[in-house]
Amino acid sequence: MKTATKDVKSLGPNGYPSAPFRGSRRVTLLFSLLFMGLGHIVIFKQYIRGAMYALCQVIFLLFLPTIVNNLIGIVTLGFPQPDLHILERDNSMFMLMDGVLTLAFLGLFIGAYVLSVKSALKLHRQYETTGLMPAKRGVLEQMGTGAFPVISLLPATVLILFFILVPLIFSASVAFTNYSMPHNIPPGNTVDWVGFDNFRAIFGGDAAWTGALGRVVLWTLAWASLATLTCYAGGFILAVILKNANFKIGKIFRPILILPYAIPAIVSFLVWQNMLNGAFGVVNRTLIELGLITQGIPWLTDLWLARFMVVAINLWAGFPYFMLLTTGAMTAISKDVLEAARIDGASQMQMTRRITLPLVLYQTLPLIIMSFTHNINNFGVIFFLSGGNPAMPDTVATGAGGTDILISWIFNLTINFQHYHYAAVLATTVFVALAPFAIFNFMRTKSFKEGEL
Repeated sequence: MKTATKDVKSLGPNGYPSAPFRGSRRVTLLFSLLFMGLGHIVIFKQYIRGAMYALCQVIFLLFLPTIVNNLIGIVTLGFPQPDLHILERDNSMFMLMDGVLTLAFLGLFIGAYVLSVKSALKLHRQYETTGLMPAKRGVLEQMGTGAFPVISLLPATVLILFFILVPLIFSASVAFTNYSMPHNIPPGNTVDWVGFDNFRAIFGGDAAWTGALGRVVLWTLAWASLATLTCYAGGFILAVILKNANFKIGKIFRPILILPYAIPAIVSFLVWQNMLNGAFGVVNRTLIELGLITQGIPWLTDLWLARFMVVAINLWAGFPYFMLLTTGAMTAISKDVLEAARIDGASQMQMTRRITLPLVLYQTLPLIIMSFTHNINNFGVIFFLSGGNPAMPDTVATGAGGTDILISWIFNLTINFQHYHYAAVLATTVFVALAPFAIFNFMRTKSFKEGEL
């Protein structure tokens, strides 16, 4: 095998003469680090590939003043400028977003730089192995085959970076600032970095906020559990009844029962909100006319009654989904198994409890977990039905109502109170808590284990 310091004048792999090469891996690495693509151009004479890499660095250098300015902006978040017109002052949020976008751009540039260095070192390893310089022609064909995975994944990577990661990083960054009413709202005022002060205030530093957090978190978990279990149980029971019904009219009930799921949820919840109004709602007025009650029932203004009603109305709107789901799962159960159980003397209830339920649960358990995580962030039911009411002793200070879950509390803090820093803390906490469950469920899928994704 020929060493890297000897002249090579044999033919390359495509039949073209290989160029003389003198140097070592250190030389290749040095040229590649000095300027992107320089190693390809100077050492390996791959002008097209080297020019493409060099173009990336030229673009970077052209935007370097803007990059430096944005990085300074994300560190300082601007300075108070009371003498300037309000539209000419530093906008801390714009500077924060520009800084996060710049960091994302830097990440792409660094990734491209690493790829260029690895590409040059790979060419050097090929030379050391074969003793032949890479052919000058056929570079585009080589790039089309070797770099195809990177090129094909690049658009998706850019979209994920700028439309998912950048908003997440921006939202998490707000949690470390004092972005809130009334003194730190741009452009009239600037925003400052405060470190973990917001987290300390919510997680133990302020009694009102800590108490509200504990109450909302407990109710969020209880709500998600009850909403999931009731909808699944209701859908499963109705699916079993309709499947085993011995009357022909049973086929008519299935499309009727799907109607709550087919109607837009916002419309349904707003209608129920009006119907359950304590003063002039249809439900109370009907009960009064029938003589069953003498005064209106506070369906949505009493704490425990309001919580019961949001779970009940969610059951009404959500059971059709699980009814369809479990009906489809039951069709996969072998009739021979049920017939054998029937011959052994099992009753319908025993077959449902011992055969149907375990098999359906086995097939639908991942969807139950997904439904639970969905209900944790089920904003529509709470907002459009109860609006987070009734008010609690700390609602004026924290904005957390009796039926508020985390996502509706975040909405209230953002829109009504403009406490963006505390809302960002809660949003970050929810993400950190739910992301591991989502990743865990994804990693347990068959397609991921078998490497099909």
